[in-house]
Amino acid sequence: MNYSVAQDLPRKDIKSLLKSRLFKLTAVFASLFILALALGILLWPRILVSIPAGQAGVLFRLFTGTQTDYVYRSGLHVIAPWNTMIFYEIRNQVILHDFHILTTRGLMVQLELAIRYRPKIDQLGLLHQRIGPDYARRVVVPQTESVLRRELGRRTAADIYTNAGGLLNQAVDRARQEVGRNYVVAEDIIIRTVTLPALVKEAIEDKLAQRELLKSYDFRLQTAAQEAERLREEGRGIRDYQAEVDSTLTDRLLQHTGIRVTREMAGSPNASVVLIGSGKSGLPMIPGGQ
Repeated sequence: MNYSVAQDLPRKDIKSLLKSRLFKLTAVFASLFILALALGILLWPRILVSIPAGQAGVLFRLFTGTQTDYVYRSGLHVIAPWNTMIFYEIRNQVILHDFHILTTRGLMVQLELAIRYRPKIDQLGLLHQRIGPDYARRVVVPQTESVLRRELGRRTAADIYTNAGGLLNQAVDRARQEVGRNYVVAEDIIIRTVTLPALVKEAIEDKLAQRELLKSYDFRLQTAAQEAERLREEGRGIRDYQAEVDSTLTDRLLQHTGIRVTREMAGSPNASVVLIGSGKSGLPMIPGGQ
């Protein structure tokens, strides 16, 4: 029956009906395309994520939480728009910090630190999940200060100021180990300055100066003692030599030596007159000469 009705409709009306339906479908598809394009433009920054050099990313999934088994390196990544990428600096960073320590004798010592640190890249997801992006203020600084307070608070101000027995180096090593337990690498902890009360500082410096003077005096005494021993050895050597010469020196040896020297002098162009038999020994004498 419907077929018959459709057969009864004029062709012009059928074309108009098809055009109308085609226009509606086109409008629907165009609307959907525009909507999808608008959503794509709006969500584009959340879909294509570019991680800069020197940084890494941790992905937070809306339905499952932080992804801890994979770290996104620098470059372009595609993620679902409902997830979030958190960036972390993985290069070495430096933070300055200063604080006061109460020593065992009740004196205040101020330390100024420079802490160089970076996150452990393979544990970046755990760092984000358990500590967060502000890990420097939550872990690096508090842990470093805590260890230094514990290690140095049991010593005197003089020990800290003079680094007695490598005290500061040992405390820094323990602080680095403590920080390393929290997914962070403490590359170095530098104690820039140690500040004491003025009177205490002057007293310690005077004590150190007196100690160095005492070492200088001891060194001078040792040097003088060594020089005296050297002179004694030299005197003993000269005495032994003279004794050896005296024991072997005879009149006949002297005469023989004199004759040999006379012959050498007689052949010299500087000798002009030779007097034979002068003196008790009878050795020749050659006066004058040019």
